[in-house]
Amino acid sequence: MKADPFAQLKLLDIAEIDARLLQLRHQLATLPETKQIRDLQAERKLVDDAAIDARVRRDDLAAAQAKAEKDVEAVRTRRVREQQRIDAGQVTNPKDLERLQAELANIDRRILVLEDEELEVMEQLETASAEAAEFDAKIAAIDEQIATLTQQRAERAAGIEKELAEVTAERGPATEGMPADLMALYDRLREQHGIGAGELRARQCGGCRLTVEPAELARIRAAQSNEVIRHEECGVILVRTAESGL
Repeated sequence: MKADPFAQLKLLDIAEIDARLLQLRHQLATLPETKQIRDLQAERKLVDDAAIDARVRRDDLAAAQAKAEKDVEAVRTRRVREQQRIDAGQVTNPKDLERLQAELANIDRRILVLEDEELEVMEQLETASAEAAEFDAKIAAIDEQIATLTQQRAERAAGIEKELAEVTAERGPATEGMPADLMALYDRLREQHGIGAGELRARQCGGCRLTVEPAELARIRAAQSNEVIRHEECGVILVRTAESGL
């Protein structure tokens, strides 16, 4: 392929713009906040799963406490009722009175057992509530971190996108008037290798940064100035300049 040497030199300007665009797109795709947010979301999932279990335990114990309170109240009400019968003289038969007093003693023991059970449930509920509250606090802290990082990511991305738009706007004028076949080759190579053209500088390829072999340098040196040269190693267009060392 033949192309005006000046057009080949302009490829370096276009390649510089494309390299900058590639760099900006990479920055946009690999924002550090994105990984931090992803890690926090994974941590939040684990904490949230544990929090769900803690809330279930708390709610079960709250229900158990309510039942225990109800059971104690029911037995106390029964004792009051039976004691009132005795106090009102409603039980006159000595044997019935003896049985009733024995029953009251059993009720008193039952109340003590139920109160102990209620106290134990209350202690467990207090521990479970504190555990659930701790998980809720952790989740709130993680959510706050995620919100902060999301805002930081949005601000950083906005800056990169602004620069990306500015650099993209430079490409049109840079490619204006360029030979279509040269640009087609350049774009194809850029799609394949990430870079389409590089300067041959001090006998080094600007695309792959490898030193050009002497035999290839001799071939390049013998080529006409309008001949489009490609590096045998990486395939990119080698643009010759005064710094090429030919």
